[in-house]
Amino acid sequence: MQRIGFDHDQYVKLQSEHIRQRISSFGGKLYLEFGGKLFDDYHASRVLPGFQPDSKMQMLRSLSDQVEIIIVINASDIEKNKVRSDLGITYDQDVLRLIDIFRDFGLFVGSVVITRYARQRAAVNFSNRLEALGVKCYHHYSIPGYPADAQLIMSDQGCGKNDYVETSRPLVVVTAPGPGSGKMATCISQLYHENLRGVKAGYAKFETFPIWNLPLNHPVNLAYEAATTDLSDVNMVDPYHLEAYGKIAVNYNRDIEIFPVLNAMFEQIYGQSPYKSPTDMGVNMAGFCIRDDEAVRFAAQQEIIRRFFAAQMSKKQGFTTEDEVDKLRILMKQAGLKTEDRPPVAPALARAEETGGPAAAIELPDGRIVTGKSSPLLGAASAMLLNALKELGGIRHDMKLISPVIIEPIQHLKVDHLGNRNPRLHTDETLLALSICAATNPTAEIAMEQLSNLKNCEMHSTVILAEVDLNLLRKLGIHVTCEPVYQTKKLYHK
Repeated sequence: MQRIGFDHDQYVKLQSEHIRQRISSFGGKLYLEFGGKLFDDYHASRVLPGFQPDSKMQMLRSLSDQVEIIIVINASDIEKNKVRSDLGITYDQDVLRLIDIFRDFGLFVGSVVITRYARQRAAVNFSNRLEALGVKCYHHYSIPGYPADAQLIMSDQGCGKNDYVETSRPLVVVTAPGPGSGKMATCISQLYHENLRGVKAGYAKFETFPIWNLPLNHPVNLAYEAATTDLSDVNMVDPYHLEAYGKIAVNYNRDIEIFPVLNAMFEQIYGQSPYKSPTDMGVNMAGFCIRDDEAVRFAAQQEIIRRFFAAQMSKKQGFTTEDEVDKLRILMKQAGLKTEDRPPVAPALARAEETGGPAAAIELPDGRIVTGKSSPLLGAASAMLLNALKELGGIRHDMKLISPVIIEPIQHLKVDHLGNRNPRLHTDETLLALSICAATNPTAEIAMEQLSNLKNCEMHSTVILAEVDLNLLRKLGIHVTCEPVYQTKKLYHK
């Protein structure tokens, strides 16, 4: 059973109170830049067991009468159809998805801002589409010298060129589909325009990671570095915070590097900066809600190992470079970890060596390990999945959950009609066959009822799984890793 290390209820309460205090400190108007994922933060839920993927949304819902949301998207990302790798949808599609999600949570989406706007055809089309859907759309432009030339930025030729985004609520949350969208630039532009209108609005930043009041090399902070190796983010002691207060706080390189520039902008807006350090700008209270440090450390260590396996697999597939793998290898050493520290790894490798073929292993909620091997009927992941459901349902392992009478017609369809060369059932096909059997077989029905118990289980495969298997297992909430090895020597792998 996964140990809970993070107090979700305390987090929602503390975080809401702290944001209210920050709003009042600026006289009732705050632009809050939200970094990372606001809705589906599965990284946070993995490294802080007890944190829910929508914890931040629940926190905002407790402030719903005060919150207005601005979604920011870079015109260049619209033009080149940039895709969110975790969802497989373009950034402009994700803007629409986010609006729907926020509205479903009862949150008010005031507008969308298209940044670096230069009347690109795709950006113009998206702007028109938003207006047709009844969503206000504003345009911000590229500013020469941004972010270094604070004097130009804070002028009519800088932020003055941008549309002023009309807002009506005291807390304006600025979020985006992904990094590089222009959230901070949008906040700065709004501060400039608010100041012209006599409103001394404030700015703050919400980043869950790194957690500023945990040690620099705490596994949670190392796991953040592991998750952002492609962005070259590096955790650092905040030198401005140390100088101002004599206290150690952890931040990351990009915020520390940009702080002097932001400080200069704040001085032009307010006369003097309200912040002495980049850590001061943050409002994150997650570090105060850790209740079991040992459980959190273990969860974060497991995330680092998962990220290492993911990078190795991505390198094998040609999606990333050896540099990223090397960075994660260094983080593994820094955290004192080996791949074998992931519980299902050694059993999976041992089963593969024993059988001479692909194998998979899963750690069940109570710590039991169940394995599966490849066979003429089932792939290793499918066999492991059925074995896990049997174990959870107290079903004898020699009992057939799916009759060959069901499997063989599916294989016939795959090979003889759909042109597949691999007759073995993938995990989605296996579960469909099991669900058919469950209609007449009470034992198969018992097995089906165990699917929800697989959530948050840890699994390892000795070969790179097909995308259909990876997607199905992730939908079940299983944390999957693979050895960076293909099952065959073919060059094309679907």
